[in-house]
Amino acid sequence: MSSRYQPMLLRLMGNSRWRGYAAAIFFLCILMPVLNLVVPPGNLLHVSDFTISIGGKMLCYAMVALAMDLIWGYTGILSLGHGVFFAMGGYAFGMYLMRQIGTDGSYHSNLPDFMVFLDWKAYPWYWTGTSHFLFALLLVVLVPGLLALVFGWFAFRSRIKGVYFSIITQAMTYAFMLLFFRNETGFGGNNGFTDFRRILGIPIATSEMRMTLFALSGLTLLAMLWMSRYIVDSKFGRVLTAIRDAESRVMFSGYNPLHYKLAIWTLSAMMCGVAGALYVPQVGIINPSEMSTSNSIEIAIWAAVGGRGTLIGPLLGAGFVTAAKSWFTASFPEYWLYFLGLLFILSTLFLPEGMIGLFRKLMEKRKLMGKSR
Repeated sequence: MSSRYQPMLLRLMGNSRWRGYAAAIFFLCILMPVLNLVVPPGNLLHVSDFTISIGGKMLCYAMVALAMDLIWGYTGILSLGHGVFFAMGGYAFGMYLMRQIGTDGSYHSNLPDFMVFLDWKAYPWYWTGTSHFLFALLLVVLVPGLLALVFGWFAFRSRIKGVYFSIITQAMTYAFMLLFFRNETGFGGNNGFTDFRRILGIPIATSEMRMTLFALSGLTLLAMLWMSRYIVDSKFGRVLTAIRDAESRVMFSGYNPLHYKLAIWTLSAMMCGVAGALYVPQVGIINPSEMSTSNSIEIAIWAAVGGRGTLIGPLLGAGFVTAAKSWFTASFPEYWLYFLGLLFILSTLFLPEGMIGLFRKLMEKRKLMGKSR
């Protein structure tokens, strides 16, 4: 291997702990397919299709948590509107999935059922090209990226920051949610997109396709994790951290925070779009509820609970909060939002470094106790 690529590889792989994280995700992408497809049902080691679907959803949430960590944990920009970027990626790929249904719908028309029901005669102009897989993948990245670029340009150029920025991101998300609820927009109204059948002509409702989507989600998360690690360890990442800690000093040092904030903000939105595109075929539906303000707030809570500015922490936070949500909504559905708010308050007051910070403190305490002996 050429010597000029070795420093980059060292930064990507890092110490043994980071190699362990990467190996765990990669091993998971190999082990889970074996336990699902090879081990027969009824065996103690068999992993069900339902577990695979839940795992794939968790991996997509982890990507969004990682995207949130880049802008909040390392740049100090608290967004309460990342749900809209996640949903935009889902809708962009959902358009392709709806085109793949063909004449298999209830009305046996080339148009989606909701368009036939509303007496539409043809696809809107913005559906042009969505029958092509590669074009759909391009939309998954470009749609949330362009939205973030335009929104971020006006917001950062006007030097809107802090709680004011958080409020306008939440307002943006709410506005898009109301827009997508309307049937006239051509995105299925409150029902959204569902009843997906195929990807590239291959049926979705098979164990093989579920495992493929799960493995792609895991590998994409691993790629995003390495990319994020490279960014935060680079000069660009150090400037982002300086902006978080003292933006005025960065300006006096000759750097323009606008360009750095806009770049990481747009990249974070594109990462959410990719996560949304992988999420939709695994869950089987995308509707405006994904843009709800509570969903965007929950994304911020993932990062806060797991530990901001650590990359790994928000991934753990996403898994913990999602698991708690599944249990609470099943056992005590009326108390879930209260628990979520309490969790955010307690983690902010008593665990400012999140689960990762608590783990580090416990490990340091254990070392000190070992030395004292």
